[in-house]
Amino acid sequence: MAPHRYDDHHRDVHNSGVRAAVFGASDGLVSNVLLIVGLAGADASAGVIRTAGVAGLLAGAISMAAGEYVSVRAQNDLVARELRKEKRALAEDPEEETEELAEVYVERGMSPDQALEMAQLVMQNPEMALEVHAREELGISPNELASPISSAIWSFLAFAIGALLPLVPWFVSSSSNVIWFSVAAAVIGAAAIGSSLALATGHSVIRGVVRHVGIAVAAAVAIHFVGVGLGSAVDL
Repeated sequence: MAPHRYDDHHRDVHNSGVRAAVFGASDGLVSNVLLIVGLAGADASAGVIRTAGVAGLLAGAISMAAGEYVSVRAQNDLVARELRKEKRALAEDPEEETEELAEVYVERGMSPDQALEMAQLVMQNPEMALEVHAREELGISPNELASPISSAIWSFLAFAIGALLPLVPWFVSSSSNVIWFSVAAAVIGAAAIGSSLALATGHSVIRGVVRHVGIAVAAAVAIHFVGVGLGSAVDL
């Protein structure tokens, strides 16, 4: 009986690049539009808003990238430690590990004899044994560890793109209504993020759009009034 190989027909729900991109873009968009709306509410000059917007974009993108790198690296180190422990257990006590794996297969619906046969077959291949034990007992795969560098790059780019959307109007328009163009760009960006996330997760697109746009608009309104209050006390 050949060991069962899991078909990769499901979406990769552990794809760190996608996760970093979605959350990075959302964070960049919301944080920078709040910064811009707050400064506009405080009656800051267009030059101040442009400078603060660029600074917020760079600071946020670098912070997101650094945080993502550290987080993924720490997670990989933890996984590597658990894999070393599992590899040592396989080498030192293969009989017990075989029994543990057989118990897993029994819980999956196999008969005790079939489960033991399958477990013994898996244990004949050390690499496969480590992969199967890690997947079944620890819920991880040695071959699917996220890349810290890739995750950091995705986070940086996604945050920068999200933060750039509400900032672009301030560089291309001198209209007194530029703040509304900025808010409109942010709403479009939030709608795009909400719909993309809904499609990726199989949820309602309308609900995803309403949720993301609603959160962004509510936060922007609150920060605008904070900016108005600060504007009366601080000269920008």
